[in-house]
Amino acid sequence: GYTTVQRRHDLDWVRILAFALLVPYHVGMYYVSWDFHVKSAELVPALEPLMILSAPWRLALLFLVSGVATAHLIAKRPQGFLRHRSWRLLLPLLFGMYVVVPPQAYFELVEKVPGGYHAGYLGFIADYLKGGDLYCMAPGDCVDAPTWNHLWFVAYLWVYSALLWAACRALPQAWRDKAAGFVRIACSGQGILWWPMLALVAARVLVYPHAPSTHDLVDDAYNHLQYGLVFAIGYLLASADGVWEQLRRHRHRMLLLAITSYGLMLAVFLSFGGVDPIPSAWMSLIWSLWGVMEWAAITAILGYARSWNPKDSPRLRYLTTAVFPFYILHQTVIVVAAYNLRPLHIQPLLEGPLLVLLTFAVCFGAYEIIRRAGWMRPLFGLRTKSGQSLRDPSTRQAITSEAPADT
Repeated sequence: GYTTVQRRHDLDWVRILAFALLVPYHVGMYYVSWDFHVKSAELVPALEPLMILSAPWRLALLFLVSGVATAHLIAKRPQGFLRHRSWRLLLPLLFGMYVVVPPQAYFELVEKVPGGYHAGYLGFIADYLKGGDLYCMAPGDCVDAPTWNHLWFVAYLWVYSALLWAACRALPQAWRDKAAGFVRIACSGQGILWWPMLALVAARVLVYPHAPSTHDLVDDAYNHLQYGLVFAIGYLLASADGVWEQLRRHRHRMLLLAITSYGLMLAVFLSFGGVDPIPSAWMSLIWSLWGVMEWAAITAILGYARSWNPKDSPRLRYLTTAVFPFYILHQTVIVVAAYNLRPLHIQPLLEGPLLVLLTFAVCFGAYEIIRRAGWMRPLFGLRTKSGQSLRDPSTRQAITSEAPADT
């Protein structure tokens, strides 16, 4: 049997706000010293501590919320779940890889190829469709095709959903009940605050140094450990009201722990004043604090959302449906806009907020077109129109993808 999972409007808002956070984060990637598809001529490394404020927890939070939403979807349609999930995720992923994402790779080539990339966009697309490495800055540092770039989240979410579906089909019900019961017992009381945190710290300290993040699916052990874990937690605890009440009760405490671990992590890192590499013992401390902050921030956010307990509203329904198309489009909009604004030589203090506002405006404008064009809706993960109003709650379906985005 499948447990009925009630619609959680607090988690709808968590997903919306977490995806919205991707826009300033990816705009920030244009200005910091970290690698990105295009870079500002005037870098602002001072933004990096602000970027790290959300880096440990943003995507893990989205995977956890997606685990809850997956429990809702499986309970609602256990027989057609995988077919429905594949249609809603794989079609947008393929469309994104071959239509939405290519401009990111094109402008990266224009910027990084010595002397410039002069094939033009049509010539680039011809090469892109052939596949393979388009250009390598160094061994292992290549612009390749096709690529999913920020849409890696969709691929991972589909894989986790498919594995969950397979486990539900292959494992006897008694085994599944025992596994779910074990997790719920371990996470009962204050266990939900500490056991996942311990696992995330162990993954960061023991696995990440040897298998750093790649987002290439088949060689990404650390990300699968952290994201697979929180996805499973979201799925297994979706209807465990006692666990969610614990998160609400301890939200202030976990927020304080998240802020403290963030401050200590930055203090240790900055104390070395650019020393590279930082001694391994100190890096282990930094990574431990990263894992503590990751789970403390997630539990605090979920606890505050639970305490807020928002109701359904037309605004929530609109944004819940808009969030997946928005996610698919946002990074390409940022890359194209940033590259084309560069000749104006706008100071980052003005250009950064302008890029954020421009990205939101373009994405919402595009969504207004997408939601009205029946043939476009499935390409962006939306249900096809069936004659019923999208405002009718009986026709709404949760969009459970991430973005994200480090997407």
